[in-house]
Amino acid sequence: MLHSHLTTLNAVSLVLNAFKAEGLSSDAVLAGSGISAADLGRADTRITTSQEMLVCANAVALRHDIGLELGRRMHVSSYGMLGYALLTSATLGDALRMAMHYPALLGTLFELSLEPDGERVWFTADGYRESPALAPFNVEFCLVSLKVICQDLLGHPLPLLGARFEHPAPDYQARYAEHFACPLQFDAPANAFAFDQRWLEHPLPLADTITHQAMAERCRKQNLEFTGRQAWLGRIRQLLAAQLSAAPGLEGLAEQLNCSARTLRRHLKDLGSSYQELLDELRFERAKQMLCEDQLPIYRIAEALGFSETASFRHAFVRWSGVAPSQFRP
Repeated sequence: MLHSHLTTLNAVSLVLNAFKAEGLSSDAVLAGSGISAADLGRADTRITTSQEMLVCANAVALRHDIGLELGRRMHVSSYGMLGYALLTSATLGDALRMAMHYPALLGTLFELSLEPDGERVWFTADGYRESPALAPFNVEFCLVSLKVICQDLLGHPLPLLGARFEHPAPDYQARYAEHFACPLQFDAPANAFAFDQRWLEHPLPLADTITHQAMAERCRKQNLEFTGRQAWLGRIRQLLAAQLSAAPGLEGLAEQLNCSARTLRRHLKDLGSSYQELLDELRFERAKQMLCEDQLPIYRIAEALGFSETASFRHAFVRWSGVAPSQFRP
């Protein structure tokens, strides 16, 4: 199932910066994502989680343990207005509960929760529904970045009592000790780290009631706008996904949305996208699904995706993924 969620360029920028020191061209990291250098220069650019995951997949292919490094770089200031609202919260618990209340602004792919367990509490990341192959990467990125947020809020490291990961221990397991100074468990029933519950009531050094109220209101408005744009983009993607074999074109899609083609084009531009980019993304996702799950010949998949010629589909798939459809098949 395709996800219509929008997110910021924070994670993508972190990936690029992590490899920049190694002299790697950004082209290798951005390949197939539809994100350009011009997009990186716009603070208001929004991308889909599918685009973000393509960049992350490129990063993992280049360096398997990159999730740990990226999480370490994701400081609370990376979250814009939400970050300032967290910093000015009264207690650590207040800040964490606020972060969980705005997952769209946090940009998380998980459902976060605080699970009491005796005198400890587990900060849990659950409900992951993106690429299974990228699950370890995303868990590492999420939990390390949450630990960094706690550290930034407190002004010092949060003492951890344990950390759990649903995935098996990777071959770079030793690196986990650099980020989680506590007992580790792999093949666990959940992804989480634990700390003493008393830390939830710990006052934050930068707490400020007036500033926090102002930032919280701005977060509320930003979240309404953000989720509204997600819902609108989701409707467009849903309509297009149902018509891949005979795409309606910009004019036809605008008519289905009861707006003019000019209005639709402008809205998509504001979202950092275009009709063709959305169509290509949906075709690519469907193509990957059909190549992995179905035994249809390539020419039938091309027809199902609206390509008049198999060669056109092959060329498009190479442009999207870097490999031919036959090579992509397991």
